[in-house]
Parts: sequence; structure tokens; C-alpha cells
Amino acid sequence: MELRISGNAVKTFARSITCLARIGNEVAIQASSTQLTFHTLNSSRSAYQSITFKPDFFDVFTVSAPQVQCSVLLKAICSVLRTPIASIDHLTVSLPNTDASKVQWTLNCHNGMRKAYWITCNVEPDIQHLSLDRRKLPSNFVVRPRDLNRLLSNFQTTLQEITIIATNPTCLTPDTATEIGGKAVELRSYIDPTKENDSSLHTQLWIDPTEEFVQYNHITNPVDVTFGVKESKAFLSFCEGCEVDIQFYFDKAGEPILMAPKFGLDDGSNSTFDATLVLATMLMSQLNTASSSENPQAAGTSYGQANDGRQAPVQERSKGNSGLPSDQTRIWSDLSGSRTRGGNDAEHGKERNESDNVQREIQKIGAIHISEAGAAGRNMSDIPNDFRSVGRNPLEEPQGMADLEGHASQHHPSNWVEADDDDDEGDESELCVQSTPPYH
Repeated sequence: MELRISGNAVKTFARSITCLARIGNEVAIQASSTQLTFHTLNSSRSAYQSITFKPDFFDVFTVSAPQVQCSVLLKAICSVLRTPIASIDHLTVSLPNTDASKVQWTLNCHNGMRKAYWITCNVEPDIQHLSLDRRKLPSNFVVRPRDLNRLLSNFQTTLQEITIIATNPTCLTPDTATEIGGKAVELRSYIDPTKENDSSLHTQLWIDPTEEFVQYNHITNPVDVTFGVKESKAFLSFCEGCEVDIQFYFDKAGEPILMAPKFGLDDGSNSTFDATLVLATMLMSQLNTASSSENPQAAGTSYGQANDGRQAPVQERSKGNSGLPSDQTRIWSDLSGSRTRGGNDAEHGKERNESDNVQREIQKIGAIHISEAGAAGRNMSDIPNDFRSVGRNPLEEPQGMADLEGHASQHHPSNWVEADDDDDEGDESELCVQSTPPYH
């Protein structure tokens, strides 16, 4: 096998290798007399990409055997292409025979320099073939890479999964159409239901397909797919560098999503290369999760009403699909004495709470002197009339008693004015003004 490329084809070939390296660690090369195909699979087997080159893509394309296949590390190929692409005149890849253990990569630069690399290869690779027909996927849309990059810039750079929700614009209810402005597509950051204290930023973006997409086809019920962002951005950069649009094909949650370049108005049959990226999607639909997460909030409001008529705080939304209140809401209701209990238990709990409050007020007033100045900042209107202290001598209070709020005691004799001082005297720093003698 011998391949030779030059000119703009070198740039496209380098973009292909860079995109493959962002997906997997190893590339399987499969060559025949009609095409050259690169296959890669990530370590978690959730992303598969293949790039196919036709013989017209190369200046020289020679395959002696009916089929030649091997696999090499993408890291090694990337090290070969570290040379600036603008300085490369042509690139040659050769495999002497089907049993050769190394592939030769030769770079001929414009300045006359020639670089040769020998990369160890595996002659018995594990090649994965795609059995997914994009024509059988009911939903698809075409978007320009520049516009998709602009939409994705609204999300956090650390986002790992994103959800696309597609609806039929003609099937939107009037209320829904008014709420979202008639936008039929939604981009949403994936919310992991297993994380209890998820403090990351969640973003929802509604899109009008007639404004943002080149083409949009969806006629069934609303569907959603959640897939990885890293692999999508890698393929997005590849399509943007090749100046082609990107097309998405999908069915529903749990089914794979397929991405491919869109070559203008034709089907790509006249193009010299083609690429496909297939990503696994989440089994759980975000549409069901979103609808079920709203029910516990309403249930928590009815179950979390305290006996005094105030609304109890709503606990964290349950991620289940049940309309009943969550365990957190039920626990809060039990502690707050809500109406989830029987009527007798609620009445007895209310009486116990009132009697306990009365006892605590008696203990507080018995231990603390309530002066008109309000040493602890309390208002006399907050204390029941039956328990207000009237005419108590400050010197009768215990010595050195501490305030409940942790402040210094206000009842020590040193904190009070002497018996011979005027009770209405203000602070020591205030100016004393003598009264005017009576006029006779």
C-alpha cells in the first residue's frame, strides 16, 4: 500500500487525524482498491468515528492486496504531523506488505528537508463496523458549525453531557408556544439525578429552528437525546475546518445519535471524503425526569403546611417519577407538625407546643429582668401581658447572671445607677443642664 497527498488535501488529512485523536487512542486503517477508511473507538465504547477517503483524494493511491488493514497509535501519528502543515509539500504513507510490522510516513518539505518516520503497527486489528443506517432515523437537522459553536458558548466549558429536545412546531399548545416563544428545539445541560448536592450551573436554551438551523425535520412526539460534549466538539471543529455543515440524525433517548458532514445540496456522493460520528445516548429520558421533578414540588407544598398556616420550606426535588412527596418533605412535615398526621394528633401536638411555649416564657421572665431599656433588644409587645414584670427592683436580681444571648449581664449592681442618683439620668457622657429656677 502506498498513498501520497499534497496541497489542501494535507490539511484535511491532518484535521482528520486530530479529530480521531480526540475520540480514541488507536486508529484502525483499512484500505481497498476503492477507498481508505480510518476507524476509532473510545475506551468506554460510547463513541465511534470513521473517516473514509476516496481514491480521488490522493495524488497516488496504490493497494496491491485485495484488502490491507492494520492499526497504529494516534499519538504517534500526531507526532509526525507536528511539522507545520504550510511547510509540507507532500506526505507519503507506505506499507511494504500485509505482514509488515511498521508503517513508513515521509514528509517532504518546501525547503528540501525530508523527514521519515517508522511507526509500529498491529497487522491484526480489531475493526468495528457501523451497522446504523442514517436514513432510518426519523429526526434530523442541519446546522452551521459557526452557529452551533455560538449556541454552545452559552454553556459551561466543563459540561460533559448535553441534552437536545426536539418538538414539532405545529403541535405546540398555545400556552407552551407563548411560554417558549414558539421555539421548537431546546438545548439543556444534563442534570445527573444521582448527585444530591449538585451546585453546578444548569442552562436551558430554546432555539427557533427556522432561524438557527439550515434544515430541521421532526414530525413525531417530543423526543430528547443526551450525549457527550467532548466528542461532539471534536467533530464540530473538524467540520468547521473543512467548511462544511454538520448534520444530526437521532431517534429517541437510549438510541445512538449520528453526526455527519453536509456537503451543500448534494448527498456527498461527489465529495472525496466522508466522516461519521456515532455517540451513545442516555437511557433515561430528560422529558420524564423534568415532568416528575415538578410533581414533588407541588406535593411538598400541600404536605408541608404547618399548623399555624405558614408554608413549610420545600425540600430538594425528588428525582423519582412518583407524584407523592419525597422522603425529605415527609420528614419535614413530621417535625413541623403538619397536616399529614391525623386530626387528633395534630390538635394534641398543637396543645403541647403551646404549653411548651408558655413554660419557656415563664422560665425566661423568671430568670431575666425586663427593663424599659430592653437590655437584650426585646420588645415588650412580644411578651404576653400576663407575664410582664412590673415594678421589680433591679437590685433584687441575682448577682452575675448571664444573658441568654451570651452578652454581659445587665443586672449586676455595678451596671445600675446609685440609689441617690436620678432615675432619668442618661449616659455619663451626656451634658448635664440645670433647670431654670422658678420666676416669682
